[in-house]
Amino acid sequence: MPAGEAMTEFDPNPTVPEPEALMPVQAEPRPAQTMAPRPGGIPLTDATVLTAPPLIGIQDLNLFYGEKQALHGINLEVREHSVMSLIGPSGCGKSTLLRCLNRMNDLIGNVRVEGRVTIGEDDLYAPGVDVITLRKRMGMVFQKSNPFPKSIYENVAYGLRIQGVKDKNILDEAVERSLISSGLWDEVKDRLKDSGLGLSGGQQQRLCIARALAVRPEVLLMDEPCSALDPLATSRIEELIFELKRDFTIVIVTHNMQQAARVSDFTAFFWMGKLIETGLTEMLFTNPRVRMTEDYISGRFG
Repeated sequence: MPAGEAMTEFDPNPTVPEPEALMPVQAEPRPAQTMAPRPGGIPLTDATVLTAPPLIGIQDLNLFYGEKQALHGINLEVREHSVMSLIGPSGCGKSTLLRCLNRMNDLIGNVRVEGRVTIGEDDLYAPGVDVITLRKRMGMVFQKSNPFPKSIYENVAYGLRIQGVKDKNILDEAVERSLISSGLWDEVKDRLKDSGLGLSGGQQQRLCIARALAVRPEVLLMDEPCSALDPLATSRIEELIFELKRDFTIVIVTHNMQQAARVSDFTAFFWMGKLIETGLTEMLFTNPRVRMTEDYISGRFG
């Protein structure tokens, strides 16, 4: 977590919205916003996603840092092979919720979690859960690319090596498969021994995605993966998200409204640790049910 983030997320004197901000929108539905087309002409929501079973379930989730409550009664489902965007102003709890999914909040002192989080039939917070095994099921890509000071090959193979995999054929296959999946193979296949730190910013982020994919997770968690990238690199990552959701379920935190509209099937809007509204991305952006959602996506605050 960058220095100062916790202080930003948990302001002890937050501004409380006017009561009507949480009321349903009473006006006639607004005309559909003009959204950038998805890569390759992919429709806003793949119809198969609508009938896919939930893979992640969050029920009555509360999280406390000491006495300060950061998440309030979150209930949310993420369908299998879908992309779920978490949006909202800085400090609203998006990244905190994301870290609940792989229990990275356990690494922060004085954290208490109540409620239930499941992946499939498994309760992530049940007594006796092997957190290491859990994190193998949840790949994580951070806001700032963080390749290790190792070769491109060793960056991708790192997760398998710490699992005890030593067979070179298995490692070679995993490295190639992961670099192909991350869209990086053609760019680096002739220089796998070069340092990962020598890649461009966008390539480094895709290398980190490849590293996460190498251990074959079920879910890919992405915490503002494009915030430090230029528009061209951002476009490549967004295209990659579409390709990856065929094999993975993706949860992405983003401050970019246009990006959420482009890449996600479902969107959840958060404010001050509360889930205000969730639904199909196209519906949430064009006809939100709650006035606060409409105000946020139209730029009236945030």
